[in-house]
Amino acid sequence: MVDAHAAVEGFRPSSNGLPFTNDFPRQPVLKINLPGVGPVPIGDASRGLCGGMIYTTRDLFEAKLTPPVLKEPPAPDSPLYRYIVRRLFDSFDIPRGVARYYQLMATPDADTTRSSLTLRGSGRITVVNEWPRVRLDLDRGVLAPLGVITLRSYDPFQLGSSHQLLAYAYEQRRTAVTLRVYDPNTPVERADDVTLSFDVAYPTGPVPIAHNLAIGGRRVRAFFLSRYRWANPLPALADT
Repeated sequence: MVDAHAAVEGFRPSSNGLPFTNDFPRQPVLKINLPGVGPVPIGDASRGLCGGMIYTTRDLFEAKLTPPVLKEPPAPDSPLYRYIVRRLFDSFDIPRGVARYYQLMATPDADTTRSSLTLRGSGRITVVNEWPRVRLDLDRGVLAPLGVITLRSYDPFQLGSSHQLLAYAYEQRRTAVTLRVYDPNTPVERADDVTLSFDVAYPTGPVPIAHNLAIGGRRVRAFFLSRYRWANPLPALADT
């Protein structure tokens, strides 16, 4: 028996997600023209543009626009690519969003006690603080962008191991939750079957999060609801 459930009406990753996977060639994410220097390459697209892809997907869905029909990632000089890159940086919510990723990456899985002070683990932060916020959006019929933590590290250079997803439905049976998500790494033929599963009964942690994301076998330690503001995606469709 399902105790609670909700889904964003009309959304399916196979039809509303971008039809290509997050598999960009090795190339600069963008180039910045500096006076007297010329174009300076920034970043490496082959490390992924997942945040830009999920924000673009939500933008298109809320605008009631059909995603472009492309089997391969867009070329770096195309309007769609430039739009995805813009939304990628929006998804980072600098500096607050980056701080959230780092805080959770550095936080132990379970609660820890020092003297009389209990420090919240990533499990408690996920199921007590973040999951109710995600659930509230889904209950309202709103897509929920998630920042996903896959490693435990104090090294800020490991922030690139994080991932981003778009939650669109959930089911809860007693304390067990299954969250359905759009994963931009997963090919379209399997896109509707991607889930995160966890139990909220013991938030002191660790809280295992089972998943079938296409993230190279890495585990999911935690997630949080990302800050999102809609942007007009029409410029992205200029040449599609």
